[in-house]
Amino acid sequence: MTEYVRVSEQLALPRGRVEPIMATARRLDTYPVHVCLDENTALAHLCAEIDGRRVALVTDDTVLALHARRLAERLTAAGLDVVATSFPAGEASKSLRTASALLDWLAETSLVRRDILLAVGGGVVMDTVGWVASAYMRGLPYINVPTTLLAHVDAALGGKVAIDHPSAKNLIGAFYQPRAVVSNVGYLSTQDDRGLRAGLAEAIKTGIIASPELFELIEHRHAAVLAADPGPTAALVHASSVLKCRLIARDPYERDLRRPLNFGHTIGHAVETATGYGPVLHGEAVAFGMACAARIAARRGLLDPTLLARVTGLLDRVRLPTTLAALPAPLDPATTVEALGQIRKIRDGRLRFVLPTALGETVITDDVTDEEIHAALVVSAESEATLARTHGGTDG
Repeated sequence: MTEYVRVSEQLALPRGRVEPIMATARRLDTYPVHVCLDENTALAHLCAEIDGRRVALVTDDTVLALHARRLAERLTAAGLDVVATSFPAGEASKSLRTASALLDWLAETSLVRRDILLAVGGGVVMDTVGWVASAYMRGLPYINVPTTLLAHVDAALGGKVAIDHPSAKNLIGAFYQPRAVVSNVGYLSTQDDRGLRAGLAEAIKTGIIASPELFELIEHRHAAVLAADPGPTAALVHASSVLKCRLIARDPYERDLRRPLNFGHTIGHAVETATGYGPVLHGEAVAFGMACAARIAARRGLLDPTLLARVTGLLDRVRLPTTLAALPAPLDPATTVEALGQIRKIRDGRLRFVLPTALGETVITDDVTDEEIHAALVVSAESEATLARTHGGTDG
């Protein structure tokens, strides 16, 4: 016997004056973030979230060899139908060309709209695969499985998905939340030292803008995290994830473009654009951007020099760049200011800077001048060191 789904509507036609039609579309996205110590635990959560659907796993070539091939095999052994592909590792792959190739690949699979796209990797994979998921069949569910520290504490969360354009970073993107995040901190044992340090920059950012406790935790435990010690690392990932999710919930779609989470990113994105997307890692660029924004705040009298020294001192101890000389690639201040000018055009002629005033306190302003930016960019290591010696800092 045929079963029917019955739908009954008795909608009245409008009467009276012709008024503007107000269309309504509300959406509340919630998703779990599982922080795990090992792959077995992560696999159990992952299988539960996939719930028997077919899986298209996307990763980069490096992560494919380290983790993703084995993960695909284990998902298949658990009875799931899995297809997989990868693209070259690195920021250069966060491009329209890569996204187009992934869309072509998906079109050749047998996935339907309720199946799962699985993003396994770092920030480039999270951002690129998330954007592809938002576009394919008007939205395909996706799950993030971060394998780098930056992805664990930042890129896997919040649904800001995008690819780069030669004129600006993240120019082509969307807000599209994952179905779930499954974080296995055990994967971090294979990440190199530079990548771990770059990832820690995003956690430091969260501490500066929202949590003195997190900042102090990193001051005292950064060495253990950089050694990928599972216990302290899991504690950091869990704390950072809780805080970021709370901050995102206040303005999930950045209606006002003013979230303190953008601290360090205004100059940081310009640095990545000016250096050609790749020579300077995202976390390194953000660290440099945070140092510059903190200097601007201090020179305006908004931030005590003692706290400026404390912030830059922690970044220095983690071996993140705070000066031009410390950046891993040459950076011309004039080219950086020019890149900021392009960003300003995209953002209605204004650049909003998040300036710290204390740990857990920030102000947002759009009146920072090119002269202030240039002065913050070219500060010498000697002046920073003198300031740090004068005011001290907290040892890790």
